[in-house]
Amino acid sequence: MTATTTDLETAAPAVGGPQLPQERRLVTEIPGPRSRELAARKDAAVSSAVGTMLPIYTVAAGGGVVVDVDGNSLIDLGSGIAVTTVGNSNPRVAEAVAAQAAAFTHTCFMVTPYDGYVRVAEALNRLTPGDHEKRTALFNSGAEAVENAVKIARSHTGRQAVVAFDHGYHGRTNLTMALTAKNMPYKHGFGPFAPEVYRAPMSYPFRDGVDGVDGPAAARRAIDVIEKQVGATNLAAVVIEPIQGEGGFVVPAPGFLPALAEWCRANGVVFVADEVQTGFARTGDLFACDDEGVVPDLIVTAKGIAGGLPLAAVTGRAEIMDAPHAGGLGGTYGGNPLACAAALAVIETIETDGLVDRARQIGAMMTERLGALQARDPRVGDLRGRGAMIAVELVEPGTTEPDAALAQRVAAAAHAQGLVVLTCGTWGNVLRFLPPLSIPDHLLTEALDVLDGIFETS
Repeated sequence: MTATTTDLETAAPAVGGPQLPQERRLVTEIPGPRSRELAARKDAAVSSAVGTMLPIYTVAAGGGVVVDVDGNSLIDLGSGIAVTTVGNSNPRVAEAVAAQAAAFTHTCFMVTPYDGYVRVAEALNRLTPGDHEKRTALFNSGAEAVENAVKIARSHTGRQAVVAFDHGYHGRTNLTMALTAKNMPYKHGFGPFAPEVYRAPMSYPFRDGVDGVDGPAAARRAIDVIEKQVGATNLAAVVIEPIQGEGGFVVPAPGFLPALAEWCRANGVVFVADEVQTGFARTGDLFACDDEGVVPDLIVTAKGIAGGLPLAAVTGRAEIMDAPHAGGLGGTYGGNPLACAAALAVIETIETDGLVDRARQIGAMMTERLGALQARDPRVGDLRGRGAMIAVELVEPGTTEPDAALAQRVAAAAHAQGLVVLTCGTWGNVLRFLPPLSIPDHLLTEALDVLDGIFETS
């Protein structure tokens, strides 16, 4: 019998947050029959170019679980790719959005502005690294914000060239595809790309040779490429993720980011930190740049900023942010009032509930367990990350040869056993873990127990 829309909507309790049982519960195979029915409808209605990693169809989520239409409850180790940091149904966020929706959903800030936008800008100016005078502009997505950061840097410097890094990911728009390193699936067949984008080598400790390359040396290597292939006088901006996301959660060696930032300051180049995935307590600091005291000229934020509503921002030095002409920045939906209300509630939750410390606690739990796994399983070549942004890179034992097939097997087994797990990396051989900071300890422990069992049998 075919399930009706009503059946599908009521297959699990339409509640989230603290009311949702915080348990892993499998009542059908994954995906279950109702999710498979919806997947068939998706295939008939949605472009095949829009992929899904785990085709369960969600009816409720919160705390540390996602509940599907078949009544299965999965442990969430993905947070919608680092978006639902404070949880999928955080009460403060839900209440703030509901109140704003009852007042008005849109006017366009460029037509008749509202205080929510201004309050978010004030908060970001206060929270982001550095005590200099700042300005903020709001947008819809991380890619849009990165693209606008480049526009702002070009306007400020009068230069055109932009440098990004090996393994970097910055988005799917034309300019941000040019900045992104990985071809498939992000760039293949979509060119030509925006010009005047160049690439420098990243500090990648696991792959920087047997003797290693320390952070300052890796920075000199990158700067040498930039100076020889681009020239500082032609360079508007250096754009870098303080910890790379899609590229494999690559954490540069200590000293790499400070040396790059210092070179940029000395040469009038705008240093842009893409903190789309690392921002808002994810790494155990409010922003990943805080770990080494790096103060970017411009910082790009999105994902965790608004609890799942579309919002992004560029925040930076006032003289740089004010360089473009009046009307040069903006967009119809940028800083939508619902998203601004959500962002203010997210920031309140992070500060009031001590979520920076919670990210560090989660990181310590994951690092201890995954470190023990690495010690007994030579296929775990590297364990890296900070806070609630942790990854393991899987390789052929005793080598650095990527083992993407193992990553896929482990992820598939995790999905079948009720864990939402993501893969990433230039070679597709990295398992990444991004649990919401609302996940309870017992769920995280259970998830790590399940992963241990999967590695024993994979």
